[in-house]
Amino acid sequence: MEPSLLQKYGEARLPRYTSYPTAPHFSPAVNEETYADWLANLPADEPVSLYLHIPFCRAMCWYCGCHTTITIRDQPIIDYLAILRAEIETVATRATQGLPVEKVHFGGGTPTIVEPQDFIALVDLLRQRFDFRPDSELAVEIDPRTLTSAMAEALGQAGINRASLGVQSFDPVVQKAVNRIQSEEQTFDAVRNLRASGVEKINFDLIYGLPYQTITSCVETARAAAAMRPDRFAVFGYAHVPSFKKHQRMIDEAALPDSSARSQQAQAIAQTLIDAGYRQIGLDHFALPEDDLAAAQSAGKLRRNFQGYTTDNCQTLIGFGASAIGQTAQGYVQNEVALGRYAEAVSSGRLATAKGYRMTVEDQARAAVIERLMCDFSVDVPAVLAPFGLDPALLLEGNPALATLAGEGVVELSNGTVSVRADHRFLVRVAAAAFDAYLATSPRAHGKAA
Repeated sequence: MEPSLLQKYGEARLPRYTSYPTAPHFSPAVNEETYADWLANLPADEPVSLYLHIPFCRAMCWYCGCHTTITIRDQPIIDYLAILRAEIETVATRATQGLPVEKVHFGGGTPTIVEPQDFIALVDLLRQRFDFRPDSELAVEIDPRTLTSAMAEALGQAGINRASLGVQSFDPVVQKAVNRIQSEEQTFDAVRNLRASGVEKINFDLIYGLPYQTITSCVETARAAAAMRPDRFAVFGYAHVPSFKKHQRMIDEAALPDSSARSQQAQAIAQTLIDAGYRQIGLDHFALPEDDLAAAQSAGKLRRNFQGYTTDNCQTLIGFGASAIGQTAQGYVQNEVALGRYAEAVSSGRLATAKGYRMTVEDQARAAVIERLMCDFSVDVPAVLAPFGLDPALLLEGNPALATLAGEGVVELSNGTVSVRADHRFLVRVAAAAFDAYLATSPRAHGKAA
């Protein structure tokens, strides 16, 4: 990447574009009544995805950007599960009955912090209230440091068939600096136990841009992780926003790499994984050639949602739990973030919706353009806008950000097709931002562009 472009865009804080518009633009104008109407009108034969948020961890990782609560006691978790089950019952009664389920994702926090029997019971409840198919994908996020063999067995018994393990970095210096000590042996044991329990599809998460991280340590981590042969990797740049995540103030800002170093770390990890036989998927994911994520990319059917790059084609995502975000054809909804307010809403028999966003036709069109650009690094704007009945000039003409990127050689324009040059793909979010009608009014910072 040209140094001048890295200097200009490397410090830009931009959305990851796992949704559009992004969550900071959600409003209380979309409320419980709105969501109830959307649920009641879901097509009975259209598959949906489910997301369940378990917002608890045993210790805080200082880089974390998630909504989570630290607890050493089990009672808050037990109490939360009771409320979560009640919410599932409430939503199931408000929605079209017997909705077919294509994918389920348990996120956190640490979903496997719950007791094995409680996790099995939670999945059983979902199966009772929704129509699971034999090929439904059930995925869970895991902290390898706390995964027990009993929990691994419970995951297999519950039908979990994909697990996403947080690795981040194996460098002990980096681990100490972010308060997450995790050995290669712990990670390998978790992978072995999961596979032995029938959870055969494994994802790893890696992070670059952490304090004291170097190119060498990034490469060593990527090599060690690749040797365990997970099916997929997600490689994210650390977003340092201590004004929003106060625990990030524990991180020594002076030890954070600059934009140039971050870019080199990302490229070094990418090359290491490619050399190990993985295919790069979009901006920051990698998959074995036989994985269905790679197949989706080859077929031009790659999607992007709140979990990153995905094969999930469902138009509807039903979110359960505090802070959980859901989506329907009409727009987005988000539950109450604070545990007390979430529990109060559910306990009173109400939906826990706190805010959301109702999509306009133009929003839907811009979202489709941004998604294709993020997935394919290229988008045929006229073709994407045609089903929405919109003139491509709406996005292409009078767009100074796009014109600047074209002039700088970051993107190429040809007959309405916008393509990010291969040597500038780390700036794809900058290109996507050229189609974001709300970026200038975004009320919060996002992750760095490179």
